[in-house]
Amino acid sequence: MTPTELQRYLENLVSKNIKLSTMIWGPPGIGKSSIVAQVSHQQEIACIDVRLSQLAPTDLRGLPVAEDGISKWYPPEFLPRDGQGILFLDELNMAPPAMQGVAQQLILDRRVGSYIVPPGWFVWAAGNRKEDRAAVFEMPAPLANRFLHLEVESDFDSFKSYALENGIHEQILAFLSFRSTLLHKPDPQEVAWCSPRSWMMASQLHRIKLDVAPAIGKGAAAEFAAFLKLYANLPNIAQILTGEGKSIDFPKEPSVRYATTIALAVRAADATQAYEAFRWLTNVAGAEWVQLFAVDMFRSMRRKKQIAEIAILIQKDPELQKFLKDFQELTAA
Repeated sequence: MTPTELQRYLENLVSKNIKLSTMIWGPPGIGKSSIVAQVSHQQEIACIDVRLSQLAPTDLRGLPVAEDGISKWYPPEFLPRDGQGILFLDELNMAPPAMQGVAQQLILDRRVGSYIVPPGWFVWAAGNRKEDRAAVFEMPAPLANRFLHLEVESDFDSFKSYALENGIHEQILAFLSFRSTLLHKPDPQEVAWCSPRSWMMASQLHRIKLDVAPAIGKGAAAEFAAFLKLYANLPNIAQILTGEGKSIDFPKEPSVRYATTIALAVRAADATQAYEAFRWLTNVAGAEWVQLFAVDMFRSMRRKKQIAEIAILIQKDPELQKFLKDFQELTAA
């Protein structure tokens, strides 16, 4: 499933109070832990992220303490005591067998030693697959059989939605719109390679004018550098956003077209500017480019809390109303 589909599935588990142990499989860097954090935020419940590969069995089980001649286990402070939330056991299959054995009791019986998971908490886990070249251990069959198993793959539309919400650099997003195959591309010859996580890191580097190769690798960084040279050929975005773009043509080069539509969606500061960009594109570009812009623009306006304002402006424009009627799925976006 895509990251967006995974998030919806997990949100359903929480909203319907289905406390089945759930295992999320997927390649590294795809955002599994970020999705779990987003679900906890959306559902307004707590989230405790436990990296099992970094713990010893006693870290989870607790320490034995003698009381009246009897050994009692004192559980660690990071395990929840009350309330509601998600106990997220990340990197489960990277933990050694001894650690997985202790975690198995927590997952199967919702308890370990004298500790009991509070009834309001979900127990979820995540791990990488063998084909991802991750240093993983085989999951015991009894443990695997107690999980729901959800597998997530990289998906550009899901990443774009997340990236717009989290302020990714416009030029990074424009490049990935043009070269979406580079969103997740492991390279066994490089320690730095492309993934949704590393592109968000690259965005931070690019924003302060540092080389992005340490995040995404030399090959992808070279392609990105070549793409940046095309930005000199962008039409006057500021002029379009102020409604003065009637004499401006839509670029012919596909990569510049991607850059233009992304730039308009990201740089529109308010509903009025977004509306002017929408009008300009419907007059000069094909429907597929207008659709690409509109999806991103609606997401951007929602993030900027301008969605009601842009809806009012569109409702007053018969031409845009006709476009949205032809592409009704955009209204859901």
